[in-house]
Amino acid sequence: MAVVHFVEENTVLLCQLLNHVPSEDDAVKIKGRKGKVLSVKTIEDLVQVNVVLEKKVKNQPLGNDKKKKR
Repeated sequence: MAVVHFVEENTVLLCQLLNHVPSEDDAVKIKGRKGKVLSVKTIEDLVQVNVVLEKKVKNQPLGNDKKKKR
């Protein structure tokens, strides 16, 4: 078992105790967002996994209604 830190752009997203450490180019799902493993570093007892996650898309309201709905 190993302590795995998932990191995106110097921000720790998740720390887990895992039996299986992900390898490079594996697909991961963290906090409901899909991503891909870029690199894996082992530092003493810790494993640092650099990931890139898909960007969240904010839904834009449909149409350009300037009237207030009642």
